[in-house]
Amino acid sequence: MSKAIVYLNQFFGQIGGEDVADHEPEIRDKKVGAAMLYDQLLDADVTHTIICGDNFVGSKEEEAIDRILGFLEDKEFDIFFAGPAFQAGRYGNACGAIGKAVKEEFDVPVISSMNEENPGVDMYKKDIYIFPGGQSAAKMKDDVTKMVEFGNKILNGEKLLPAEEEGYFIRGIRHQYFLPDETPAYERAIDMLLKKINNEEYVSELPIPELDTVKIADPIEDLSKITVALVTSGGIVPIDNPDRIQSASATRWGKYYIDDVDQLQNRRQEAFKTIHAGYDPAAADTDPNRVVPVDAMRKYEEVGKIGKLYKYFYSTVGTGTTQGEAARMGQEITEELLEDGVQAVILTST
Repeated sequence: MSKAIVYLNQFFGQIGGEDVADHEPEIRDKKVGAAMLYDQLLDADVTHTIICGDNFVGSKEEEAIDRILGFLEDKEFDIFFAGPAFQAGRYGNACGAIGKAVKEEFDVPVISSMNEENPGVDMYKKDIYIFPGGQSAAKMKDDVTKMVEFGNKILNGEKLLPAEEEGYFIRGIRHQYFLPDETPAYERAIDMLLKKINNEEYVSELPIPELDTVKIADPIEDLSKITVALVTSGGIVPIDNPDRIQSASATRWGKYYIDDVDQLQNRRQEAFKTIHAGYDPAAADTDPNRVVPVDAMRKYEEVGKIGKLYKYFYSTVGTGTTQGEAARMGQEITEELLEDGVQAVILTST
């Protein structure tokens, strides 16, 4: 009989919630939590459950992957499942990163499920099979069922259909395919063109993604008379991270008072650091002004280059953050700044 292994985070692996999100990777030779549901539906025996905390993967991704691959070295398995991750960004990132590594190392199919707003979709849909999922664990059975039905097709050697028909997110992988009636490309192209001209429905063979466009703001004529705010996606926060902003796949932002400081400190009670998991934090932790340049902005104030630096700076984390979450946070921050009369923003990254 075929064998399967399931990856779960600390919550669905029945370890605990956010208080144990730093839980180290472990493997159990039994079915835990959602792995029992997989075992009921799958044409294979779930032999092991791998569990790891979302924060551990987010902050020590390379170590987490190395340890999990080490767990699997002497295991026999034909398919690997990760999640479902629903709309949980850190969980989605973990499922994707670990799933990609398992696929590359052991050459087995890897299947996951995530809500379309989960950043893991865009990050890993080209690497593993990811099915659209619900927003919360209320959709656990539905999401697992979709994953297992596809997994059973693979295990039973059935012919796999294109992504649109199987239901997983399109991976952008194109295969040479000959139509049964052998209609040449030029005839298909002309047929689509005529349908478009006549406002008839047609399906393109090369879908073009729709991208949001943002109008470029008009230039400011006199910077010396305006208030400028600093906003960053570089994850600079007070050392205790009071707003609990996630180190990846952020859904939160914070604002921090700087009206009485000439520069951000890193060795005092009001010290700042970065909690961003997407770049080496050494330089930012040594001098957080390199990401949020309060010191440089104070110099601009002194020489009259700008009118005033706004009394707060705003911070979140960009890595893995979905377009939807980023747009929401940007809108919320913008509304506050406009209400307080800020006329310009310097947006710093990493």
